[in-house]
Amino acid sequence: MGANMARRLKECGFPIAAVFDVNTAIAQSLAQELACVAADQLKDVTALSDVILTVVTDDKAMKQIFSDGLLKRAKGKLFINCATVTPAIHRWAEQKCDARGAQIIEACMASSITQARQGSLYLMCGGKPEAFERAKPILEKLSSSLRYIGASGKAAEVKALVNMVMNANTAALAEGLGLGAALGLDLTLLREVFSQTGARSGVLQTDGEDMQNRDHSCFFSAAHAAKDSGIALKLAKEQGLNLPLAVATKKQYERMIKEGLGELDKSGIAELTFKGRKGMPN
Repeated sequence: MGANMARRLKECGFPIAAVFDVNTAIAQSLAQELACVAADQLKDVTALSDVILTVVTDDKAMKQIFSDGLLKRAKGKLFINCATVTPAIHRWAEQKCDARGAQIIEACMASSITQARQGSLYLMCGGKPEAFERAKPILEKLSSSLRYIGASGKAAEVKALVNMVMNANTAALAEGLGLGAALGLDLTLLREVFSQTGARSGVLQTDGEDMQNRDHSCFFSAAHAAKDSGIALKLAKEQGLNLPLAVATKKQYERMIKEGLGELDKSGIAELTFKGRKGMPN
């Protein structure tokens, strides 16, 4: 995601000063492509940049980068964090930035790799309004729809709910198609019927054919799906709510991880629900 966002911004005329990745080979390859620096340390990214975009995996990674030099000499800089992490971590990062005289905005993405490259992400933003206004010219080039949700953490709450519902829809679709296959139904016909009825959903369009064809090239991994459903369930627990469908969905994705399927796309959940599958073909 980060690499495609950098490519998009360079095409739009924004100079890319530096890139960083824990996988140095990836960073060096991208830096060569974009004619920029492959930074050895996070502090070098901040030193060379006015605006720093971050895309990391989870809370632990978020804490690590903001505690490991990224905020060194950060006064006056703007940080745009696009990671799907807990609302609490976004608020923690804002406090860290405030203490350093820097600004930060969360720009939670509800799209995938292709949209990052095309500049058609759906972005939900949270943070101080002045930080959002400063980030807006950049975010507008990355998105086809840009929504300011509210204070820090609020966009992350919305993103958690988006992914919770998406994951449940994906699991339900896999079960519907799996049962259809077991009944000997034409799955192409079944998907067409779904698309014209109450079974219609966004994941039917993005994942239905992949489930049928067992094509689980990764755009959003099962491991990430499990993590993101977990974020929503943590929020539900804090509110005293019981969400049984979200619990069941998370368990399915955790089962994928246990069976070595966690790095498949979330559509790979069909491998657990189609009769006779339970794993990828040889």
